[in-house]
Amino acid sequence: MTSTEQVPAQRAVTSAPIAEVTAQMREIGATLPRQDGVAVFNRVYLSVTEELERRLVAGHFEDRAATGELGTRFARRFLDAVDAEAAGLRMPSCWRPLFRFRRHPSIHPLQFALAGINAHIGHDLPLALVDTCRAVDADPDDLEADFERIGELLTGLEERIREDLMPGPDLLDVADPLTHLIGSWSLERARAGAWVSFRALWGLRVCGELVEEMAEGLDATVGMAGRCLLTPLWH
Repeated sequence: MTSTEQVPAQRAVTSAPIAEVTAQMREIGATLPRQDGVAVFNRVYLSVTEELERRLVAGHFEDRAATGELGTRFARRFLDAVDAEAAGLRMPSCWRPLFRFRRHPSIHPLQFALAGINAHIGHDLPLALVDTCRAVDADPDDLEADFERIGELLTGLEERIREDLMPGPDLLDVADPLTHLIGSWSLERARAGAWVSFRALWGLRVCGELVEEMAEGLDATVGMAGRCLLTPLWH
């Protein structure tokens, strides 16, 4: 099964309201221990999706239909990873580090949050953008303005995550390994890379095996970065 396919049931190819995926994320949060790494990311992502839903209702985006489609397809790639893990199926490489190390006692919650964001932005977002363009018969240029608006939402979220999950100054100094690790990853760079990957995948969409190979390479690379973000640091 290629990285552009969804497990276990190709759910990403059908549209559903944002409210449906936020409901599913609330269900996930209710069933997992708070310190579980997947639960940590799920809380972060739920807050993003709820804010996206509010902004859609408020008319914040130029094309609410396309943005809603993107938000739903994007979220379903995370939900499909949850379903795959529960069913014992193979999930994309980008998600494996988070699910494998989700209960590791020496990994800080901030690392779990960033590893999930890395997987979702670096791999899932380009593929969700491609799926959205196909679904709404749009070109990349048609989505760019609203992509930037979503980026503003994500940037504010990253700041809040770091404030909420970062240890206080009494436990952390500039030489601390966690400071070094999180400083090596940037949401803005990841988001810019996702847009470039999307444009490349879209340009290669008629090339069959080549686009699949590129998607698989992207999946593996993002997974490797996620594994580095989850380096155990605490004793």
